[in-house]
Amino acid sequence: MANRITSLFNIKYPIVQAGMIWNSGWRLASAASNSGILGLIGAGSMYPEVLREHIQNCKATTDKPFGVNVPMLYPNIEEIMDIIVEEGVKIVFTSAGNPKTWTSWLQDKGITVVHVVSSVKFALKAQAAGVDAVVAEGFEAGGHNGRDETTTLTLIPMVKEQLEIPLIAAGGIATGKAMLACMVLGADGVQVGSRFVASEESSAHRDFKQVVVDAKEGDTQLTLKELAPVRLIKNKFYNEVQALYKTGPTIEELKTLLGRARAKRGMFEGDLEDGELEIGQISGLIHDIKPVAKIVADMVAEFEEAKDNAASL
Repeated sequence: MANRITSLFNIKYPIVQAGMIWNSGWRLASAASNSGILGLIGAGSMYPEVLREHIQNCKATTDKPFGVNVPMLYPNIEEIMDIIVEEGVKIVFTSAGNPKTWTSWLQDKGITVVHVVSSVKFALKAQAAGVDAVVAEGFEAGGHNGRDETTTLTLIPMVKEQLEIPLIAAGGIATGKAMLACMVLGADGVQVGSRFVASEESSAHRDFKQVVVDAKEGDTQLTLKELAPVRLIKNKFYNEVQALYKTGPTIEELKTLLGRARAKRGMFEGDLEDGELEIGQISGLIHDIKPVAKIVADMVAEFEEAKDNAASL
């Protein structure tokens, strides 16, 4: 399954485990890397020294490549980047910010840089900034999302049409069949998030994992566009957001309702009523909590079977 993505990251399969806040600690990242894909630590929910501990633990539990996902709008960004360099991390995925800010700085230190985008325009800006690859993420994805609501099915071929560097598809991908579909549309690899939330090694609270498994089609919704669009499981907090919208709220009123640490309460601490439960639409197709190695093995096997079946059509 060698291609531009496996060569870029020196991995066996062209699959990236997404670096999600409150879900992607060192246990998930190292298990993913040990399974032949690229594991990512999600720095967005970590204080700098906590990130350092996760990187050190990941280095101790895998000798395979792994990386760190860094949302660039978060505080302590300079300290986070310094720790990544000090600890010898060789792959960084950036998101939620201007790729020009850090790309050359990281590359000068021998680090491969990938930027996450949700549109053709931003994919081209990332390419112009000199990144090594782009993740194009469709509207189906969990967590923070693009405002244009472009789906993966349409986004990937539109980005591929204009992009020259390697392209990784994200959003609504949890199976080998979906992986094959994205690669037929032009992606060189895929990034998978929600499926790995419902893994044994994910740092998510067990109760949140079970909510993901129990989710059905229609149980998630993109909201809070005025702040940063986020896809949420419908619960008490979500209903409060919808009720507030009926009053024509100001941005400050939305921020007040959101408060602080709402995502931590939901995904990490298991507050299923008042917490923010971020997950993708594909949760309706996730029916169990499995070890990462099993998720990867099943996905690769389904990909190969689907590819063989497609060849006989």
